[in-house]
Amino acid sequence: MKDRYVYVLAFLLAAAGLSLFLYKWQVLGFPATDDQETPVWTVEAALHFKPGPGSIKVNLLIPTLTPGFRVLNENPVSRDYGFSLNYGTSGREAQWAIRRADGLQTLYYRTSVYEDRNADQSDTTPPFPPPPVINEPFKTAVEVLVADVREQSADTASFTTELLHRMNDPSPDPNVELLLSDVSNRTAFVESATMMLAAARIPARMVHGFPLTGRQRNAVPVTWLEVHDGDQWRYFNPGTGAEELPAHFFVWWRGNERLVTVDGGSNVEVDFSVQQNHIDAIAIAKTHASQEDMRIFDFSLFNLPIQTQAVYSVLLMIPVGALIMVIMRNFVGIDAFGTFMPVLIALAFRETKLLWGMALFTLLVALGLSIRFLLEKFRLLLVPRLSAVLIVVVLLMLLISLMSHKLGLDTGLSVALFPMVIVAMTIERMSIMWEERGPADAIRAGFGSLILATLAYLGMGLNWLEHLIITFPELLLVVLALVVLAGRYTGYRLLELTRFKALASQ
Repeated sequence: MKDRYVYVLAFLLAAAGLSLFLYKWQVLGFPATDDQETPVWTVEAALHFKPGPGSIKVNLLIPTLTPGFRVLNENPVSRDYGFSLNYGTSGREAQWAIRRADGLQTLYYRTSVYEDRNADQSDTTPPFPPPPVINEPFKTAVEVLVADVREQSADTASFTTELLHRMNDPSPDPNVELLLSDVSNRTAFVESATMMLAAARIPARMVHGFPLTGRQRNAVPVTWLEVHDGDQWRYFNPGTGAEELPAHFFVWWRGNERLVTVDGGSNVEVDFSVQQNHIDAIAIAKTHASQEDMRIFDFSLFNLPIQTQAVYSVLLMIPVGALIMVIMRNFVGIDAFGTFMPVLIALAFRETKLLWGMALFTLLVALGLSIRFLLEKFRLLLVPRLSAVLIVVVLLMLLISLMSHKLGLDTGLSVALFPMVIVAMTIERMSIMWEERGPADAIRAGFGSLILATLAYLGMGLNWLEHLIITFPELLLVVLALVVLAGRYTGYRLLELTRFKALASQ
């Protein structure tokens, strides 16, 4: 096969793996680190009111569009009340209803949200607002003010900023002073600003929410100004005129409608509280995928039973060890016994730990090789000889475990984790090489196998890499692409430079 076909195959494999990885990481929010947690804020609204003698119906405005946030879950807390979610003119409403109630009533609505800057929170483009109906002399004051501001602005954003600067001027002109004569709070101030913007045919509305910071027992809604520039909604600080939004600002409701209405009750109070927690990012990603009806999580490793996940957490790291072995053998030139024997020995090292594993492996091979040389004198056939070596390896494992237990070395008990067949084959191949090529080559190949197993153990033991492979198994396609590319390398190996040093000097 020509090289270009190999390069195309490697490119397609790597592109597929990286594309799926980026999609799960950036869109679904799968964590790229093993210790990643997502801050989640729980905002609770507590409604207190005194019931009347008849039936009661309570409507509470709740979050509809939350730019920069996604709703993780929401739930009401009430006793004996019927509950439903409806859509009104200002967005979603939570509605409670009951035939009769006695004593002070308390209803709760709780929602948990997390930040997601990629959340699609697009709103519909509003029509141009009709001119507001204003009596004189306020009508003339609005017209004059709007005309002056329009002369000193270039677009919707600059118009809004200039208008808010004039409204916040400590020494306002007579028109502004007249229009703000009855304004006593921030909400009324923003409502006046939306009225003046409507006179300029600019869509605007009030937005109420909370800057989410840690724990807040009595959070007070903050009113902001939202203006549409023809393409998108933009946020302005009513107190300064700056186009900005407080950090972690969570929008609860929009418009100038009342937050809560109670039919059949009185003395209504609403208290908000905020609590910050941290949740595993995997749980967030799973919830996001289920909310968006994405089936990709159904094929995720985390959807398998826990015991199966534990098995695959080991198996999925084998390709990483295979890649390390390919690099060390094809590019460095380290010789070893068998093709995948070092990787399997590295798996045993994960349980015995590196130093103990190397010691146990060396001891098993040395003892088994001695027994193999004794069996050579009997001139056995291949299959009986391998079976005899295998039985000897099992007996040696048992002997080492018993001696370790007597000496109080519990690590020696894990010697049984070594693959018996692989050790037996290593002993057999090492003895054959010893006879055919001499002890130096045999010892060098055995030492190379130990080096490859050590490097594979170190690579497969990287916690961050293990997390990436388990969370994004499609990255194994990238590993496969690298192996395919390495398979076409036919140049010199690093350890061969000493062999051809004389030729290079000539």
